[in-house]
Order: sequence, then C-alpha cells, then structure tokens
Amino acid sequence: MQPGSILGITNFSEPRGSSPKTSLGKRGIFFRTKEFTITYEITATDGNARLGQIHTQKGIINTPAFIPVGTNAAVKAMNQDELKGLGAEVILSNTYHLYLRPGHEIIKELGGLHKFMNWHGPILTDSGGFQVFSLSPLREINEDGVTFRSHLDGSTNFLTPELVMEIQDALGSDIAMAFDECTPYPATREYTLNSLQLTTKWAKRCKEFMKARKCESAEVNQQAEAPALPNLRTSELPSLFGIVQGGVYKDLRKQSAEEIIELDFDGYALGGLSVGEPKELMYEVVDYTTPLLPQDKPRYLMGIGDLLDVLEAVSAGIDMFDCVMPTRNARNGTLFASIGRISIKREEFKADTGPLDPNCECYTCKNYSRAYLRHLFLNKEILSMRLNTLHNLHFYLNFFRKMREAIENSAFDNFKEEQSLILQNNFV
Repeated sequence: MQPGSILGITNFSEPRGSSPKTSLGKRGIFFRTKEFTITYEITATDGNARLGQIHTQKGIINTPAFIPVGTNAAVKAMNQDELKGLGAEVILSNTYHLYLRPGHEIIKELGGLHKFMNWHGPILTDSGGFQVFSLSPLREINEDGVTFRSHLDGSTNFLTPELVMEIQDALGSDIAMAFDECTPYPATREYTLNSLQLTTKWAKRCKEFMKARKCESAEVNQQAEAPALPNLRTSELPSLFGIVQGGVYKDLRKQSAEEIIELDFDGYALGGLSVGEPKELMYEVVDYTTPLLPQDKPRYLMGIGDLLDVLEAVSAGIDMFDCVMPTRNARNGTLFASIGRISIKREEFKADTGPLDPNCECYTCKNYSRAYLRHLFLNKEILSMRLNTLHNLHFYLNFFRKMREAIENSAFDNFKEEQSLILQNNFV
C-alpha cells in the first residue's frame, strides 16, 4: 500500500485543475459560455448520445458523468482521496443542508467548500428545491420564496432565490443550480402551470442576483489587496444552471424549456422527474424535452440513478446524472454486480469464500470474501459501509467510463443492449 493511501487507493489530494480551452478542439465542437466560467466541448456523438467535456477552473468533467452525492460535504463512508481514486471527477453537495448546518457563512470564513472538505475537483451544489419538495408538511410556498421548518431543530427559515444564490456563492461551488419548485406527481395541469411559472420567475431572480454579484465581485477584486484579505475568492462566481419543470405535460415542458433557455444559463437541467411517475412516462418526458435544450450546453437529469434509466436518458442526449442510490444501497447491504444484485446479508453467503463480484476489479472484490462482507454487515461494522460503498461507487463510475468508451467507438447501441441484460438483474 502506498504512503498516504487508504484502502489501497493512492492519495490524490493535490489539485489537478486545468485551464479552460479558448480555441476549437481537434476532435470536435468547442463552446464557451457567455457570462461565467465553464466551457463545454462535444468530442463525439453516437446517435443522440454525446461524449463531451465540461471544463471548470477546478478540472474537467468527462460526460456522460455520474456525480456522487455528498449532501453534507461528504460522500457517506468515503474520503476524498478514495473518491478521486475511484475516478470521481465532480461531487454534489446540498445548499439546504449546508445552510442549516454548519451554515454557509462559516464555510465561507473557512475558505469555501473546497478547502473545508479538502476536495480540489469541481463541486456542484443543488439549490435545495428538491429538499423543499420533500418537506411538504413543513413548508409554505409563495412568490417571494419558501418558508419551512428545519428538520434539525424545528426552527422557521425563509429561503428566497437571492438567498439560495448567496449561499452557493459563499460555498464557492463551481456549478450552482437556480432555485426551483419541484413539481410533484401526480399534479393537476393548473398546479403544474403555476409551478413552472414560479420556477421561471425564480430563475430570473437567480440570474439577476448573480449578474449583480459578478459586478460587485469584480469591483472588490480590483480594489482589494490580497495580503489584507487572505480568504477573498479570486476565482469566478459559480456557473449557473437553469431547471426545466412542467411535470408530465409535454406542452408545459416545452413552455418551461423556452422560458428557461431565454434566460441563457450555462447549462440546463430537467427537474421534477423520478418523483413517483411511471418509468415509461419519465422516458417519454425525457425523450421529448431533451432535444429542446441547447446543443452547446451541458444537459443534466437531476436525481436519476437507476442505470437502466441512465441508458435511456443518454440515448436522448443527457450528459449529467446524480443519485444517492449506490451509496444508500451499499449501507443497506444491497450491492450491484455483473452477475446481478446481491443482498449480502443472505444466509447463502455465510461461508462463501468467493469475491463479491468475480468480474470486478475494485479493492473490495480483490481483497474480501462474501462471507466476510456478510459478517461485517450483520455486526454493523463501520468497515461494512466503507467496503460496500467503495464497491458500488466503483460499479457506477466504471459503468460510466465504459459507456463513454462505447460512444467514442460508435458502439453505444451495442453497449446499451448488452448492459440492459445485466442491469435487469440489478434494477428490476
């Protein structure tokens, strides 16, 4: 084991950021966003599936990309060097949770989220819209914002689009999400229309706030002397993604897409999906809405982690995904494998000396037996969560790596067909 490594994974704690390109790439189309810092490059296509790179000041995100979820500035059971060693290029943290604890001002005083959590790659912060959605018994929505009771201590809080932007700026994220209302399912057409109109109004306010903050930041940076302000962030403000709502109504999805695109964000997300609707309906909405989004910007399907769903979405032209599925399932003893999903607590594994997945090259599979993993899980050992999570994240990140290779080699359809057979035993 190398010095500085944990679980046999080399320490990658040094920053490995790269400067954004400014010219046409050799292999494909290169795009620069107009106001903020990210750039997006399409390097290959296979049907509607896109192979690309998002360039940020903190590094490159290869797409299609899976974003491990570190809600509270930590991907549960993993440290940052392990994530890097597994191939994670970007992680997601949550505005709502970090606002409540420890507080965005504390993180700002400590030098920003990257320094706070010792992660030198890109960070995407969710706006908290989905958390507000999930707190429906504890919140009240109006045009100004959302009043909600904290799930931690019951205190009353009020989130506005401006505050959500201020929080994400204070955190120092590389990609921020506009504040939106996540439309539930089922929802009437009238509710869905009102919801998407509110999302548009909030998106405008988010954009206006960030424009104003950009001007303020430029003035401060010109006037300030660095030695006097050691924690002053000299990097650009976060790039800002807009979120398309509209529920399961195609015409409302089109209306929302047109309104959000008109605001000219750095990337676009599809929200309000995987909230209870049938999968066939979700696929229909994704297939219809994705082509409406600009070709020259990243496209993000929020909260989707079932890899069968990912294959369908990539077929439609989606670039980015996040989900707690691999980490949450790992902690519950459910592990994804090339031979099908495994519930490690089952009696049949009590004396099984074989690896978890004989076709897997992760640290867990190379070093531990099913019997030992079952023993750890049944005894609620912390090592169980770590080894299981490492395996599931490897499964996901390796899947995305192979999918990118398939697109590059014009073999995505074959990859989709082959993987669908394997995934049927993992996600159905």
